[in-house]
Order: sequence, then structure tokens, then C-alpha cells
Amino acid sequence: MSFFVEVTINGLLVGIMYSLVALGFALIYKSSDVFNMAQGDMSLFAGLALVGFLHIMPLWLAVISTVLVMTILAYATVFVVLRPLVARPPLMLFMATFGLAFLIQGIGQAIWGTDPKGLDVGIPDYAVEVAGVFMSSFDLSFGVVAGVLVLCLIWFFQKTRTGRALRAVSDNHEAALSVGIPLLRAWAVTWVIAGVVATVAGVAWGTRLGVQFSLSYIALKALPVLIIGGIDSIPGAILAGLLVGAGENLAEVYIGPLVGGGIQTFFPYLIALLVLWVKPYGIFGKEIIERV
Repeated sequence: MSFFVEVTINGLLVGIMYSLVALGFALIYKSSDVFNMAQGDMSLFAGLALVGFLHIMPLWLAVISTVLVMTILAYATVFVVLRPLVARPPLMLFMATFGLAFLIQGIGQAIWGTDPKGLDVGIPDYAVEVAGVFMSSFDLSFGVVAGVLVLCLIWFFQKTRTGRALRAVSDNHEAALSVGIPLLRAWAVTWVIAGVVATVAGVAWGTRLGVQFSLSYIALKALPVLIIGGIDSIPGAILAGLLVGAGENLAEVYIGPLVGGGIQTFFPYLIALLVLWVKPYGIFGKEIIERV
């Protein structure tokens, strides 16, 4: 029984890091109705920037500098890439984020090169035993960071005036403009927040796997999380990430040996397909009803 609990908890801790990437998607979609295919590349860019800054400054200053870089990237995205596309069909905004993804990768390669880079933020990684269950100290640390971040975001969107304004922008761009909500400023705030989330995700995954350009593909791991939880739901992104992390870990350990292994790579997508069959908008997603 203790082995089952250990596998489940370690899967949940990995799922938290999936949730961080999915959270960036959900934030931008929730407030600007844009599905950002550059979210994984933003995490990669944050990881590369942090590695670069760590060569010339202490950790705390490198983190602040990385957040500043992501803030500049957010404003450039909104006012250079998205501003000409205001009130255009969502498909155009979606395609623009594809171009943004390749642009971010190109800038990252030009500045920091293409070689994989190690990232050490001073968090030790050793086995922690709690009631006979072994867990990774690194995963526990980032689990706490992610939990605090999620609680702050939920409070921000539910309780603050700016958060409610962002939700209004998501519901209807034109209506939000008509009541005096500045659309571009709202988008900029959202992309800055998503940049901070991408920084946390980039540090977590970069420390775990190394900062390399394949890191941008962690966005593909977030897609089943978004489908299961609901593309516009922040709590859904977190809970679905936990479900995917625990589910794929358990499936690999208990079902993998029966089918030759490798089930961990497709199990999340299988769960997502089942959820789409039952609830097309995800477990916590908002159903869209269009009357004609």
C-alpha cells in the first residue's frame, strides 16, 4: 500500500508542474480569448534568460531580471503582435501565437545558443520520507510555490477590480471597450502574469530536465490537462494537472509492464479523449451556447 501511495504522490508532484504550463494557457485564454501556442516557448525563454543572468549576478537579482525580461516580452507581444488584430476572428490571433513561438525560439538561439544548459537554483533534490512514503524534496518545494501562486491568481481574478475587468474582456471584447475597459492594457496585464507563470514553469522544468530547446514541447503535455480541466478554468488546470500526473505515473507502474511499457506517453491523451466524449468543454470549462 505504501508503494501505491508513493507512486501516487510523486505523480501528483509532477502533475503540479504540468499544471503550471496549463495555467499559462488558461490565464491568457480566460482574459483575452487567445489560445497561446507560444506558452511552452515562453517557459523556455525564461529558463534561458535565468541561466544567462546567473552567470553575471546572484540568484535573487537574476530572478528579478528574468521577470523583467518576461514583462518586456509580454508588452511587446501585446502592442506589436496582437494590437493590429483587435476585433479580428480568434483564428487570426491563434495563428499569430504560432509565429510568436518561432520568433521566441529564434531570439533565444541567437542570444544563448542551442546547447543544453544546466540550471541550479539552490534547491536540493533528495528523498524525503514521510510516514514511510518517499518524495522528492525538489518536487515538494515547487509544489508549495505552485500552490501559493495558484491561490494568489484565484484571489486576483475573483476579488480584485482588475481581475474582474480581465474576465469581462474575455466574455466580450467590444462590450468591455464600450464600458471603458482598456483592452490592450488588460491584455498586457494578462500576458505579464502569464510570463511570471512561465518563469516559474521554466525554472521548475529547466532545473529538472536541463534548459534545452525540447523544453518548449512541454506545452504538448499541457494540452490534455487543458482539455480535461477546461481551457478557461484556473482551478480546472490545477486539478487536471494533478489527475494527469498521478494517472500517468500509476498507469506506467501498474499497466506498463503488461503492455511493454511506454503507456506514460499517451495515457494523458487517452484520458482527454474520454473527457471530450462526455464533457466537450472539460470538467470545469464554461459551456458556450450560441443562438442563431
